[in-house]
Amino acid sequence: MGSDIPKQFLDLEGKPILLRTIEAFLKLSFPVEIIIVLPSDCINMWKEICVSKGLNPECKIVPGGITRFHSVKNALKFVPEGALVAVHDGVRPFTPAEMIESLFKKADECGAVIPVINPVDSMRHLTPEGYSTHVKREEYVMIQTPQIFDSNILLNAYNQPYSPHFTDDASVVESSGHTISLAEGSHLNIKITRKEDLVLAKAILSVF
Repeated sequence: MGSDIPKQFLDLEGKPILLRTIEAFLKLSFPVEIIIVLPSDCINMWKEICVSKGLNPECKIVPGGITRFHSVKNALKFVPEGALVAVHDGVRPFTPAEMIESLFKKADECGAVIPVINPVDSMRHLTPEGYSTHVKREEYVMIQTPQIFDSNILLNAYNQPYSPHFTDDASVVESSGHTISLAEGSHLNIKITRKEDLVLAKAILSVF
């Protein structure tokens, strides 16, 4: 994003992006316990940001690992058996509360659920030879977070050795032999990773 500040700490109309993400979960109709996973060298920065803005989010902070897989595994040390765990990107501040609650309800029924949206653009498959071929976009979905799991399923999945093929928690759980259910996501649930995303985020805030 062209900044020395980690993207989850960037200011979004007076609040860090990460705080807005946390607030989405604090708006739920039921209480949740929040665990934030941060790189070790960013933990003090986050605490300083909270102090400077007079914030006191009720969250446990856990140092991250060398990959997303290892970061989630670190956080799972503090998760009890028999709970529902939502693993979420810290830079998705606009996840609708009703969407999160719907995901929790479905996870309680099936044990593993992820939100998806249909692609709106045409898609092509890239070949190793450098060519591309048309694909039917109706056969694909785009994955979002939070991805919600029964903690027993997630804990068992993360007992596997790390694989570079693990791109998200669903891929880890699926590799352990569990089926993943899909649920409707939201096009508002953007992930802020580029400068253009920050512009879009400010536009969303101006409307909602």
